[in-house]
Amino acid sequence: MIRFDHVFFGYDSAGSAIEDVSFEIEKGEFAAIIGENGAGKSTVSKLIDGLLKPRSGTVTVAGMDTAKTKTSALAKQIGFLFQNPDRQICQNTVRREIRFGLSLVSNDKENIDARVERMIEEFGFDGDKGPFTLSRGERQRVALASIIAVKPDILILDEPTTGLDYTECMHVMNIVRELNKNGVTVVMVCHDMEVVLDFARRILVLSRGKLVADGKTADIFRNADVMKRASLMPPQITELAIRLGGGFINADSVAEMVSAVEKSRGAV
Repeated sequence: MIRFDHVFFGYDSAGSAIEDVSFEIEKGEFAAIIGENGAGKSTVSKLIDGLLKPRSGTVTVAGMDTAKTKTSALAKQIGFLFQNPDRQICQNTVRREIRFGLSLVSNDKENIDARVERMIEEFGFDGDKGPFTLSRGERQRVALASIIAVKPDILILDEPTTGLDYTECMHVMNIVRELNKNGVTVVMVCHDMEVVLDFARRILVLSRGKLVADGKTADIFRNADVMKRASLMPPQITELAIRLGGGFINADSVAEMVSAVEKSRGAV
C-alpha cells in the first residue's frame, strides 16, 4: 500500500530532513510515526500524500509513484487530517464543508447529497452551523467527517489529538479505529504516547531524519535504547510494568495491570 525505498528529502541545500528512509506499510495496518521534534515525522506524512516529492529514492502509494503522479490523483486514495483543523476548513457551514471534498471527486449530486447527510447524522452535527462557531474538538470532527465522506483507502493523521480534551480525543480516535477495522490504512504522526499505545499496532521511530526502529508497539516502547535515542518516554503504564518486572512486564493497559496484580496476590 505504502512503500518508501531509500528516500531522501531536504527543504534546502543545507542537508536532508529525511535520510535514506525505507519501509513498507501494508493495506489495513494502523501505524504510528514517533520521534523527537524535528525528527522528520510530518515530512514523511507529506511525502506519502504527495505534498512533498523525494529528492531521491521513491515513494509508492497504492501502486503510484508520487513523484510522477498528480497530487489530485493521490487525493482520491488518501485522506489527510491536519494537526490544526482551521488550516483545513474552508467553507462557511458544516454541510458545505463536508460537501466540498466530495464535489472534487464526484459529479453524482444525488450520491453526494446522501453522503453529506449521512455524515451529519452519524456525527450529530448541525449542518447549517458555521464551523468556526464550534469548539476545537468539534472542528476537528468536522474536518474528519469531510475526509471520511470521500471514503479514502489511506488516512494520514498529523497530531490528531493536539488541543483536544480526553473526551474529544477518544471520540476522534474511536472513529479512526472503526475505519481501520473496516480496512482503511491509518498512518498517524503523534506525540502522545498514551494514544499511540491505545490505538497503533506498529511504530516507526524517526530520529534526526533517519528511521531508527520499526516494530510492534509494545516491543518498541520496551526498547530503552530506541526510546532514549528518540528522546521519548514510554507510556506511563508501560513504564510502570517495566519497573515492576516479573508478572507485570507485559501489562500494556490498566486492565492488564489489574489482572497482573490479582494474579500476584493469588500466588502469595
